[in-house]
Amino acid sequence: MIFEKPTPIRDGFGKALVELGEKNPQVVVLTADLSEAIRVHWFAEKFPQRFFQMGIAESDMMGTAAGLAIAGKIPFVTTFAAFATSLANTPVRVSVAYNRANVKIATSHGGVCVGGDGATHQSIEDIALMRVLPGMTVVVPCDANEAYKATLAIAEYPGPVYLRLGRIATPIFTRGKTPFRIGKAQILLPGDDLAIIACGAMVGFALEAAQVLRKKGVSVRVINMHTVKPLDRAAVWKAAQECGAIVTMEEHSIIGGLGSAVTEIVSEKYPIPVERVGIRDVFGESGEPNEILEKYGLTTKKLVAACKRALERKESMVRYRSRV
Repeated sequence: MIFEKPTPIRDGFGKALVELGEKNPQVVVLTADLSEAIRVHWFAEKFPQRFFQMGIAESDMMGTAAGLAIAGKIPFVTTFAAFATSLANTPVRVSVAYNRANVKIATSHGGVCVGGDGATHQSIEDIALMRVLPGMTVVVPCDANEAYKATLAIAEYPGPVYLRLGRIATPIFTRGKTPFRIGKAQILLPGDDLAIIACGAMVGFALEAAQVLRKKGVSVRVINMHTVKPLDRAAVWKAAQECGAIVTMEEHSIIGGLGSAVTEIVSEKYPIPVERVGIRDVFGESGEPNEILEKYGLTTKKLVAACKRALERKESMVRYRSRV
């Protein structure tokens, strides 16, 4: 399956799930009354005996999935990101993560672009909540093609996985031949003046910002960090060493998400300037996606401004070191 036009990231997940169902009879799907919203209705139509409609009972669904995994199945649990990580947090922590159950938690509506549903349905803390759980892998695809590949990959990956999918149509940044490996970042653009590390739909803004800066003579490396945990430490360290400044961008709180993960790694070995672009310490609100992204500073313009700040800090650090 190859997508070429702007497509909701969740569509790649839904198509891959059907392919998995055809290849592996152990794959089962559970949902909390959201089959069409998360694109698992395609699986349900083809494999009704392996599809479980659990109703609005997210906690029960997680416990059931853990039991199915222990029995040898490969359960994909599907709901909105806010519900999987908040309403069902205890069974995710105790039944799934603590037992290292082979459960794949696939969520849609990650981030703020959920339309009129507002703050109750906008998940800006889910990556942080999942990243902190021991043994939990966290994957955030940037487009439908990557979501397709990621879904196939996590089915083969042992242990619990959190797959975060967006709601709105996203341009296609990766191709059929673009490699995907859990824990291995992708260098979408080379550069050595500054590195932008992004995940999910924010990768598009990273590429746009890089083009703006390149016209000003700035060589920008763009890294698609589709796996937030385990983070590609080598890619981060290499960017820090070779570029000397990093900017992160995510449709998530800057507390505990990709930006936090990158700064943690950078501080261990190459303490350089890092600017984080994401949701500040606030809840979301209702609105059209473009309005919401503009309000919370998730735009190419704001990213370019953050890159300029990072470059200024880098230059200041160089001047300081030259005087020491």
